[in-house]
Amino acid sequence: MRASDGDRERVAQVLRDAAGDGRLTLEELDERLDAVYAAKTYAELEPITRDLPAGGTRPHPAPLATGAPDYRPAVDAPSWRIGIAIMGAFRRTGVWNVPGRFTAFAFWGGGKIDLREARFEEAEVRIRAWALMGGIDIVAPEDVAVHVKGIGIMGGFDDGASGPGTPGAPRVVVSGLAFWGGVNVKRKARRQDKRLRKQQLKERGELKERGEKD
Repeated sequence: MRASDGDRERVAQVLRDAAGDGRLTLEELDERLDAVYAAKTYAELEPITRDLPAGGTRPHPAPLATGAPDYRPAVDAPSWRIGIAIMGAFRRTGVWNVPGRFTAFAFWGGGKIDLREARFEEAEVRIRAWALMGGIDIVAPEDVAVHVKGIGIMGGFDDGASGPGTPGAPRVVVSGLAFWGGVNVKRKARRQDKRLRKQQLKERGELKERGEKD
């Protein structure tokens, strides 16, 4: 799996912290930083911090089983760390790589963050949503764990979507503030899941008709 710039920067910070604690000399720090920024895959990053207590790169979600959603980052897919809507709108939908931290801000505008077809760079995603006289909609797939802990002041911060997910699936934590605005978090099935359910219902209906004819 190819590493992202964010992965390299996280490992670099581990090295800087270790040097600050006296675990690495300045020469060792320079050598390892060179290796970090030259690394292209997780396999190249992992050994660089293996002997340090911080542990290197964070765990990444993996597919649950054959036919289950693939949560891992997609090559060449876009990645955003922020969404801003000031008297306008922003949308983060489709196939995109979600970072471990995402900030959304809406002022007299609106934004939509759709995670149903998204891929996850880390096992836990923290979304900070700020809606000031605006609105932000967050849509999570049904299998992902969701924890909403935002505050609404003369506005609404909906926590109805909070709940556990499928074991092994990513976790999404939504925090922030809604002031004279709203942050709405929902769970919806993926499009492919909807198609699968329709197909299963159709097959069950056909089997039932055959049984009645027999």
